Amino acid sequence: MTPPRSLLTLALLATLALPACAATPKERVMPIGQVQGESARSGLDGQTVTIEGVVSGAFLEGLGGFFLQDTGDGNPKTSDALFVALDEGVPPPSLSAGDRVRVSGIVGERKAGGDATQTALHAPVIQPRGKGSVAPTVLSAQPADWEALEGMLVRIDAPLTLSGTHTLERFGELITGFDGRLWQPSERAAPGSPEAKRLAADNARRTLVLDDGSAARDPVAVWYVKDGQPLRTGTVLTGVQGIVEQRLGSWRLQLTTTPTIAAPQRPAAPQVAGNVRVAAFNLENLFNGDGNGGGFPTERGAKTSEQLKAQMSKLVATIRGLDPDIAALMELENDGYGADSSLAQLVAALNTDGGTWRFVDAKQGPGPDTIRVGIIYRSDKVKPTGKPATLLEGPFGERSRSPLAQAFVRGTGKPFVVVANHLKSKGCSEAIGPDTDQKDGAGCWNALRLDSAQRLDAWLKTDPTRTRSDRIVMLGDFNAYAMEAPVRWLRDDAGWVDAFKQAGVEQPYSYVYNGLTGRLDHALLSPSLAKQLRGAAEWHINADEQDAQGYADGDLSTPYRSSDHDPLLLGFDL
Repeated sequence: MTPPRSLLTLALLATLALPACAATPKERVMPIGQVQGESARSGLDGQTVTIEGVVSGAFLEGLGGFFLQDTGDGNPKTSDALFVALDEGVPPPSLSAGDRVRVSGIVGERKAGGDATQTALHAPVIQPRGKGSVAPTVLSAQPADWEALEGMLVRIDAPLTLSGTHTLERFGELITGFDGRLWQPSERAAPGSPEAKRLAADNARRTLVLDDGSAARDPVAVWYVKDGQPLRTGTVLTGVQGIVEQRLGSWRLQLTTTPTIAAPQRPAAPQVAGNVRVAAFNLENLFNGDGNGGGFPTERGAKTSEQLKAQMSKLVATIRGLDPDIAALMELENDGYGADSSLAQLVAALNTDGGTWRFVDAKQGPGPDTIRVGIIYRSDKVKPTGKPATLLEGPFGERSRSPLAQAFVRGTGKPFVVVANHLKSKGCSEAIGPDTDQKDGAGCWNALRLDSAQRLDAWLKTDPTRTRSDRIVMLGDFNAYAMEAPVRWLRDDAGWVDAFKQAGVEQPYSYVYNGLTGRLDHALLSPSLAKQLRGAAEWHINADEQDAQGYADGDLSTPYRSSDHDPLLLGFDL
């Protein structure tokens, strides 16, 4: 039974005041490795033990305890360190790295996410024993078993690849991986397949979270990242040193020194061959209030008129950098086509330097959703022909945004059709039946996305633009990775050609989510148009960038983090 807090406090204060020789002669000091044991859970769970070692990391305020490491028990299958948890409400002792202490306490398993636990010592009585030092265990490669290193100080001599920054501002964490990027399993294998499961297990094995030694939310600053230092997924980190811990379902290092983070290499605007350039770009919610500087905060996107100006600046920089002749756009506010609409104002901003941009006016929508797709084009390069066409039946509307198709001609050439798409996202709100998460990696609404893809294919076979053109490109945000059912069906069953495979692009990607890289944005070509493709590229200005580089806080003169999706660019000879 744990003593009352008042007695614990008195015991702690008393022992801190005792000299090193004050330990009870009958007290048996156990090697920490024997406390840890060879399995994930200690065989001494619930028992009171005494250990002695050197403090390798004191996270008294941040994590509510400290890590203690001894010289080892000679067994490589056991960890020689563990976490000493201070009781809530007990004043923390004055401890720092390098202090040698003897600790008596109760062995217990702390929840570490899922079925995982972390062995720790609770209700500690602490006796100072002088000073000492802990030499880090040097890892030249990923260890076969993190469990045997739980609580130990390690230095990783192998390079780590930055795989995600989305938790940096919230929790002071970076997601890294051994042996390169971490990829979405369904980008490379069919969801639920043995290969997808193998890839998911490999991701889990290779992932290592770097942490700031605190459980606090929204830190003002993250001590191991320099102020203003831009971080990009794919960047290599070296000199990583910290204490191994299992927490929140992942193995991590509570950092004790600042790692070396290579300067990020930001890509220049892509270049593709061909006389017609077609782009696709998810704008990440371009909402403009009432269109006259008021109406903020909006339902989505910029919260103020100043943020809107910043957002518009970054979007314009992106589109101008791509230099397309036609661009399919996603996540536009569905607010009509008048002068106060978000689409019209984006085009006006593009034309401030004398540009010739125009937008396709579908008269309404397309579709009733809060957001919509749109198509813009340079009137001096191409001309629309026929009328815009939209598909509103079936799943299209509030679930999947309605597609927009428009035929164009270059000079006196034959028509070609551009189709802007934005299928239902993976969020699970209101999902029922087959649209719920099937736990195969595809997320929610996969069945609806497949239905949408099949209906889209059938619709395009009806020649909705009435131009009799079989040269079609459908592109945009499909909210499905390359090997998930909607994209796989369009490619493998319906005969649409993946533009990036056709162009020989290796490992394309447009989105990073939870530290995993993949493609939600696709360009699929009819076989006749595929013959005219001359190049395909993605501009990795967004997916790899951290949120802090966006329009709310970042450099407005650059396109970096203008959205959460990377734009893509195709070149055709037409």
